[in-house]
Amino acid sequence: MTTVGDEQSAQTSPAGGKALDVDRLREDFPILDQELSGQPLVYLDTAATSQKPRCVLEAIACYYENDNSNIHRGVHTLSARATAAYEAARETVRSFLGAREAAEIVFVRGATEAINLVAGSFGRAKVGEGDEIVVSEMEHHSNIVPWQILCEESGARLRVAPIDERGELLLEELEKMLGPRTRLVAVAHVSNALGTVNPVREIARMVHDCGAVLLVDGAQAAAHLALDVRELDCDFYAFSGHKTYGPTGIGALYGKSELLREMPPWQGGGEMVLSVSFEETIYNEVPHKFEAGTPNVAGAIGLAAAIDYLAGLGIESVRRHESDLIAYSEEALLAVPGLSLIGRPRDKCAVHSFVLDGIHPHDVGTILDGEGIAIRTGHHCAQPTMKRFGLPATARASFGIYNTRADIDRLVAGLDRVHEVMG
Repeated sequence: MTTVGDEQSAQTSPAGGKALDVDRLREDFPILDQELSGQPLVYLDTAATSQKPRCVLEAIACYYENDNSNIHRGVHTLSARATAAYEAARETVRSFLGAREAAEIVFVRGATEAINLVAGSFGRAKVGEGDEIVVSEMEHHSNIVPWQILCEESGARLRVAPIDERGELLLEELEKMLGPRTRLVAVAHVSNALGTVNPVREIARMVHDCGAVLLVDGAQAAAHLALDVRELDCDFYAFSGHKTYGPTGIGALYGKSELLREMPPWQGGGEMVLSVSFEETIYNEVPHKFEAGTPNVAGAIGLAAAIDYLAGLGIESVRRHESDLIAYSEEALLAVPGLSLIGRPRDKCAVHSFVLDGIHPHDVGTILDGEGIAIRTGHHCAQPTMKRFGLPATARASFGIYNTRADIDRLVAGLDRVHEVMG
């Protein structure tokens, strides 16, 4: 295998247009300019959390230095500026997702809270005894546990659509599960453990044909794929800022306006009300009905800066760059003695999970860390997926816009070192 490293930044994409200038954009990420264990950092854990470009850090600092104030409630200048920035961030997210109106965007702590919001509001209002909720075998725990809790409380039944050896959802089996008692289907857009890209539009058709609604966990998709929730025709879409080059503690839930308007409040407090007395509370309009208390204003502003940064790069260029990394790394990893890739779906995004014969994934991760290489090891909050493949854990390398073929070469060399150490 020829080592080409960062030369790819000058390539022309076969789909037309220039590839990402990775050498230049890496300069936007100050955390990458460091050494671990005497080696330059290779960060291959973007699926867990992405690094943040300088513009995001500056946007957050600028808010705290100049505009820090509570929003919507003050008449003074700082409050007005903070409110304007917060609502402008909502509009940025609306555009990013292709939603029809800003009122369809609810700010939350992340995809986990978004899914819990839908379970706690839509679910408690619409799901009853004998009803069914369907998830897939590849889901993150955040898209399993809230539905289990709802089923325990309501008497509903949780059903699981299977996946095959490739790590692809068996669509025919999913469709057979859907029926008159199905109330909601919840699936990942992209699997965090396998990288599988699910055909959301096709799933939406199946779900709507049986009169149910579709929630999509987009935590692993938002930074990698072009999104249009109206084209996908999902009813809810959740994503997290910290996996989208934005700050932690912020994310968004998209919901079709007609559904959000019908849903009861999830939490009570300030901002989600129009008036309160001991006799009656009148709730605010959407999306504010679901944003009780002081929100993460700085997080929303930082998320908007991250989305603007991605938009400046061009999401199609991002996708082509990461597809090149996936193809290059698959060939390179399969040449490593004793290495098996777990899940090889035909449509894959930004992740490789793998195991080395006779070596525990935690040992792999620890030795790679000593070489300055950061990967993820464990069950990746996807224990049912691990069980499907008969494994307790895997090693996972995941890619972002700042990764290069040279990073993959370092990973392969690091795996050679793992073999040396483990004998």
